[in-house]
Amino acid sequence: MTTAPGLVRPVRPRTAPAEPTAARSPRRQIGLIITLTVLSLLTLAPFAVMMIVALSPAGEPTIPHQWPSRLTFENLQSVFSQQGFLRWTLNSAIYAVSTVVLILLTASMAGYAFAKKRFPGHNIVMWSMLAMLMVPMQVLLIPYFVMMNNLGGVNTYWGLIVPSLANAQAVFLLRQFIAELPDELFEAATLDGASEWRIYVQLVLPLCKPILATLGIFVFLWHWNDFIWPLVITQSAEMQVLTVGLASMRGANVSQAEVMSGAAISVVPCLIVFAFAQRYLINSIASSGLKG
Repeated sequence: MTTAPGLVRPVRPRTAPAEPTAARSPRRQIGLIITLTVLSLLTLAPFAVMMIVALSPAGEPTIPHQWPSRLTFENLQSVFSQQGFLRWTLNSAIYAVSTVVLILLTASMAGYAFAKKRFPGHNIVMWSMLAMLMVPMQVLLIPYFVMMNNLGGVNTYWGLIVPSLANAQAVFLLRQFIAELPDELFEAATLDGASEWRIYVQLVLPLCKPILATLGIFVFLWHWNDFIWPLVITQSAEMQVLTVGLASMRGANVSQAEVMSGAAISVVPCLIVFAFAQRYLINSIASSGLKG
């Protein structure tokens, strides 16, 4: 094709042929795997430091000043022999397990009511509960303590547990999950003559296993590691939880290695619960019959 006199046809730069997607995909995957592996190792660094200090001989220099001369389990034995350590662990277990069971029970009931039932003041009550998320725990410490003191709950298990049961976040998450369940399931159960209690036990709870397992992990971790409220409500060494007890060890004549050994021991139940609940969560999702 000819061009008009005085006009120059623009020359288009040659572009390299596009690299096939199949060739780019493996390299991207390898880069992503390497990045995630490095980030995972970085997150494990504090735990590794804690374990090294915990296994270092008591009273000897250790990291970050120098590498310990040897690793020993003497600190772990010393922590177990500390007066009150096993009682602190038992108190933490009672506190964490009780709150998990009670919060999942009450929050699932409330979530079912807010998601599938309509009653006067439905939205007002729901938004009032969500407003609780904006109030920090530090603001509620004094009102909680005064209320528990008037009821005789100071230095008791029930005084430690009851104020933690009003968990608006758990109610909201369960409400959102149950709201996505098909209404036809509940209508069919009602037509078959099932009572509200039977619908809750045989329909709501089995379908909510994934979110219940997830919430159970978080609630256990929150209360197992809780410090400020157990510090306020417990007044005797026999009622202290593990976090408060470990903090009190720092004020006594206890080496840093022994304190780190106690902290390392306190991590073990969290790892066990997470491993068990994670497997249970995967099985629940696979067998629930609901996708999305």
